[in-house]
Formats: sequence, structure tokens, C-alpha cells
Amino acid sequence: MATTTEGSESLQLKFRIFDGTDIGHGTYFSSITAATLKQKLLSEWPQDKSVVPKSVSDMKLIHAGKVLENGQRLADSGLCVGNLTGEVITMHVVVQPSVAEQKSGKKQDQHSCSCTIL
Repeated sequence: MATTTEGSESLQLKFRIFDGTDIGHGTYFSSITAATLKQKLLSEWPQDKSVVPKSVSDMKLIHAGKVLENGQRLADSGLCVGNLTGEVITMHVVVQPSVAEQKSGKKQDQHSCSCTIL
């Protein structure tokens, strides 16, 4: 249920990872930033998964097709619009290693596809 405390609305959120597992289900204030949410999710990430983020910068939070920037508050993301009383909002979490890690990391199999349209 959405309530107001200290000028911030509270929302019920859950976060869905790549395999459909939901993590981090709980009540969050609309004043919380995406970076703080990512830090919480990183600490709760199931370690038995094949993909585990190493840092907050490896994760992206997506809601309604929009990526939340680290400094962005939930209230600024448009997430708090409408009548969401009692509803649980699902955000998607995408894990993507940082560019530096991809360049310096192990060489991965790179497959390329080329198509010819006749």
C-alpha cells in the first residue's frame, strides 16, 4: 500500500532477474536512488545463479522500458504516477559487465553472423 512518510511515498517493489527469479521484494520510499537500490540488490543477489554482478555498475534497473540512472530517485523516474495503492511494481535487473572488464577480461567466443539478402 502506498503511504506518505516524511514527504516520501512508499511503494511495493520487486526486482526480476534474467531467469525470472524475483529478488528484493519490499517497501521502498520514492526518495531512494537507483544506486542505493542496486547496492541492496547486490547484497541480496542469489550466489547460485550463473550470472552474478560484481558491482553496482554491472547492473541496470529497467522499468517501463526506461533505464534508471544511478543518481535518479524513484520519484523522478515517473514510477510514482497513477494510483498504485496496494500494487507491487516489478522492475527488471539486467547484468552487464563494465566495458573495462570486457576489454581486459578473458577472451570470449565471438560469433558473428552475416546475412545476405538476395
